[in-house]
Amino acid sequence: MASLRDLGLSEYEARAYRALLNTGPTTAKELSRASDVPMGRIYDVLNSIEQYNLVRSQTASRPKKYVAVEPATALDRLLEDKKRELDEKAEQYENIVDELSDELDAAEPVEEQFWTAAVGQEETTDLLLERLTAADRHIIMVASAQTPQFDVTEVGDQIVEQLEDALERGVKIDVLLTRQVVDTLSEEVGRKYRERLSPDPDFEVRTSDDVTGTFNLLDDVEVVIQVPNPLGSSGETFAMIDLKDPEFATEVYDEFQPTWEDAEPLSF
Repeated sequence: MASLRDLGLSEYEARAYRALLNTGPTTAKELSRASDVPMGRIYDVLNSIEQYNLVRSQTASRPKKYVAVEPATALDRLLEDKKRELDEKAEQYENIVDELSDELDAAEPVEEQFWTAAVGQEETTDLLLERLTAADRHIIMVASAQTPQFDVTEVGDQIVEQLEDALERGVKIDVLLTRQVVDTLSEEVGRKYRERLSPDPDFEVRTSDDVTGTFNLLDDVEVVIQVPNPLGSSGETFAMIDLKDPEFATEVYDEFQPTWEDAEPLSF
């Protein structure tokens, strides 16, 4: 059940405000009795909710009297306070992330070989998005079969967003597809790539029938390989293997480069 405490008031502050709504203009002493807030605390509580702009006081009267602000106005004020507090917190966390990013990025990269795998649609998508986010120089996308990058669903939108972010970071993106994959792309997918990615000079798409396999090559040191579902007929992804191995990545790039040079440019 919702409570004024959910909007930042203490138990005593909530009691005092609710009691004021019932009593009308009243003194601190009378409010203490009506709200069960101890007399020794009532002035502090009134000062507090006055700072929230939930009560108005009549200073000319002796003793001083207090009246509650209308509930709709009071709740709006509490909500605005919470929103402002959350905005300040969000800004604080963003600053912390910026500082930590600079600090952690300054660390020397580990060049040891490492691999991991994900199985299932959600897990493979998360892995792919994570690795695209990590790229800071070059993303090569090669597809001889349907892949999440060219999905019309929410997954496809997430991939496009990550590619947009990569371009904004100054990452070069090269996409190599078979003509068969191009022919399976929907108009919606073409529109996304045409409007959101193609205008950037660092984004280029080419086609070649010599493409085999579906993978991403990241920063010339990491290969993300898509494993199709062996029981599926739609080319859906069964698993994703992420292999960080500069030597292997170099071999993959050496195989990719001649095919890329011979491929035909494509405009979505």
